[in-house]
Amino acid sequence: MTRLVSIYKKLYTWRLHHISEQNYLLMLSVVVGVLSGLAAVLLKTVVHLSGKFVMDIGGAHFATGGGNMLILFAPLVGILLTVLFVRYIIKGDIGHGIPSVLLSISRYKGSLPPRNMYSSLVASTLTVAFGGSVGLEAPIASTGSAIGSNVGRFFHVSHRGVKLLLGCGAAGAIAGIFKAPLAGVLFTVEVLMFDMTMTTAVPLLVSALSASTVAYFLMGQQVQFVFTVAEDFSLSQIPFLVVLGIFCAFSSVYFLRCTDKIESLFGRSRSWVLKWLIGGVSLGVMIFLFPPLYGEGYWALTELLGGSGHDALFASSVFNVFRDNGWAALIILLMLILLKPVATAATIGSGGVGGTFGPSLIMGGLSGYFIAALGNQIGLPPQSTANFALVGMAAVMTGVMHAPFMGVFLIAEITGGYALMVPLLITATVTYICVQPFEKHSIYARKLADRGDLLTHNKDASAWQLMDLKKLIETNFATLPVDGTLRDIVEAIKQSKRNLFPVLDADGRFLGLIVMDDLRHLIFETELYDSVTVRELMMTFADEDLVHLADSPHEVVKKFQLSNRYNLIVVDEEGRYQGFLSRANTFSAYRRFISAASEE
Repeated sequence: MTRLVSIYKKLYTWRLHHISEQNYLLMLSVVVGVLSGLAAVLLKTVVHLSGKFVMDIGGAHFATGGGNMLILFAPLVGILLTVLFVRYIIKGDIGHGIPSVLLSISRYKGSLPPRNMYSSLVASTLTVAFGGSVGLEAPIASTGSAIGSNVGRFFHVSHRGVKLLLGCGAAGAIAGIFKAPLAGVLFTVEVLMFDMTMTTAVPLLVSALSASTVAYFLMGQQVQFVFTVAEDFSLSQIPFLVVLGIFCAFSSVYFLRCTDKIESLFGRSRSWVLKWLIGGVSLGVMIFLFPPLYGEGYWALTELLGGSGHDALFASSVFNVFRDNGWAALIILLMLILLKPVATAATIGSGGVGGTFGPSLIMGGLSGYFIAALGNQIGLPPQSTANFALVGMAAVMTGVMHAPFMGVFLIAEITGGYALMVPLLITATVTYICVQPFEKHSIYARKLADRGDLLTHNKDASAWQLMDLKKLIETNFATLPVDGTLRDIVEAIKQSKRNLFPVLDADGRFLGLIVMDDLRHLIFETELYDSVTVRELMMTFADEDLVHLADSPHEVVKKFQLSNRYNLIVVDEEGRYQGFLSRANTFSAYRRFISAASEE
């Protein structure tokens, strides 16, 4: 072991002298891309095989009708196995995955624990293979990010390099799971909010291409969804695409708020057993009634795109007797749209592990198919249900993740062509514009933004939001009692190197301030030492002139801007004195943050 460490140190020293940081990161981005691609292929393969094994055990096949009792209990088993794995093996929270990556970028210089390289893979496999209605994309993106973070730290790159390799891992994971390199890069830029510069663009693209190559080599060249464009784009389609965009905006907002509300309800319970039972049973019932909610759901979406709409909607369903009724198919579609976020939130809230990336794709496909089928049913000019389903996928992904370019280019790449580019752009734009007034942040970023833990493309706003102003509070000021005299002030001046003296009551609450410059005419008047009081000399402050510990950095900056003071007094919620914030120190910390956050 000692010899290995010695060799490692020699190689590291050689690298410092012969390979620039930029070239070193470029080489490591290939390594991260290959490892992320392998992880994506492994996850997809294992989930497919284990899911098939689970179905074969009970003879469950969605191609037959009449309902299947196995899927009532399969999610309960999968979520239980996941909970036990997380509680007793991982012994930590896994969650969605992407929020923890965003938090790592914002607060922890891109550092992710080594266990994140496998924990989400195992846990999401247990959840999805047994029918959990979540996606694998967020877990694999989290895994890829952890791979990039740990590779960067192992090879001793800078903090900025660790963040970049983390982004390379996420790009490689998405590129590998979909064989879509451009979508992987755009995921990192739009969802993880990396700035696209020459420093970041090339490593991200290299990593995504490496992962896609691995995926093509191991899984073949087939794209995720195979379709044939039934009709070329024409101007007459624009009104229908606008309607689709508006409907997808409603679907997106519903998805965001429904998942948030249901997960919050599960979060109120401290009993994991109760959450597991409620979530597992309710999920089993939903899947029993509507089998397309089982697992990722791509199998049903693939059949919809292939023209087997009724087969996909009514496969293994208790509603199979209505399969020839067009209105019944529309009702089933609407129920699936309404229940997909419920099933996803129930899976995650009850202890399952997975992401919302896949479910948003599924919900978008269902929304697009529904609008086209509804128009065809009521006699409007016929529209291609497959085309609308694909366009809807990009639109809802845009609304849920606030990533319009990723949504557009992902659909273009996973379908093997760009024939739908104009409809994709129109619908995604309409959806994004409609969602923005209601939801300012993506599903991954909203809670972090509420807590002030989100680093965005707006580095100026992020700097004030993410800076920990509590660390800048200065406490080396001598305090004075409110019932003191000039003699106490003179003694405080002798002991202090500062010229400000906060005045406090017996409980430590701030009452006012004494400035030494205001006392120069009294300091040498010794006969006044015991007759002049602190209360007479102190300068009082209005509440709006004080900084409270609960104030946001933006509020602190605003108070600095509105006042002419170089120092602001900091108090807690009960008005007790905490210290001073200096204008110079605060803005110096801001400049350091901006410099550290810069990608160039």
